Amino acid sequence: MTDPIDKAFEWSAAGQKIALATVISTWGSSPRPVGSILAVNENQEFEGSVSGGCVEGAVITEALDVIAGGEPKSLTFSVDNKTAWQAGLTCGGALSVLVTRGDDPTLLKHIVEARTMRQPVILATDTGTGAQQLLHASGKEPATDIAAELTALAYSAVTSGQSRLVEAAGRQYFLRIFLPQPRLHIIGATHITQTLAPVAHMAGYDVAIVDPRAAFAAPERFPGCEPLVEWPDEYFNRAEVELDRMTAIVSLTHDEKIDDPTLAAALRSQCFYIGALGSRKTHAKRVDRLLKLGFDETDIARIHAPVGLNLGGRTPAEIAIAIMAEMTAARYQPAVQT
Repeated sequence: MTDPIDKAFEWSAAGQKIALATVISTWGSSPRPVGSILAVNENQEFEGSVSGGCVEGAVITEALDVIAGGEPKSLTFSVDNKTAWQAGLTCGGALSVLVTRGDDPTLLKHIVEARTMRQPVILATDTGTGAQQLLHASGKEPATDIAAELTALAYSAVTSGQSRLVEAAGRQYFLRIFLPQPRLHIIGATHITQTLAPVAHMAGYDVAIVDPRAAFAAPERFPGCEPLVEWPDEYFNRAEVELDRMTAIVSLTHDEKIDDPTLAAALRSQCFYIGALGSRKTHAKRVDRLLKLGFDETDIARIHAPVGLNLGGRTPAEIAIAIMAEMTAARYQPAVQT
């Protein structure tokens, strides 16, 4: 799937008029979370989703009106709302959607560039006027014409990783947080990796596969994600391989020559998830080796081993699904976002 902001930037660069519809609040079993975006252009093309298909038709119609008139619109859909029933929102929840013009090429370019540089960025939108400003989590580029109170709220939102509605200087703003794309480094081009890599990619991860064994890392085994034939210690020493809080590392070889340097690099980083394949007996030996390398029990407790949720599956594909499930749970735990 193409990211709606990337698509909006592409459209704006081509001179098209655009509206951005953003979920700003939800209640009950709303199908899409706060911060979900639907980008619509003047040619009625769209990218993204605000409801998984329930109310998209109605939102697109309103978005075209915003493109024509320029004034923002606040829309609410719920099960007791006639429009919502007509649109198909019968899941029992409710959502509010803010529709604004979104064709400022400079603003969109800054969002895309910040994410490319793996820097969090905040889009602050005045829900009454639709006026938008960009805030950078580093604080190096302070906001223009925006209260210090809002700036502090924005940085707090980045810390939590949650987009939200806030009140500041007598105005209501929606703070849309854009975090770096999550990354997954899979060490070991195994049968499990053949499922894990494409599933992680579909879930929005930038995926890298590394294996020093050329026979395992044959490109034809991994269409669309060619493995790197490298030892993990060489790979993790690359300047461009940044192991930040949006990074997961999974080692799938249970070979200590490959496992140990991988886990050592992961434990020295801020990765939100570290997984290692192997039985409890294998992991016990691994723990002994890591202790000798200077890591303590608190460090080693960060490793998920045996890797993956215990779903009962045994095939490589089932194990990959269990890993993806455990990784997803770890990513969204509150502790991970602090």
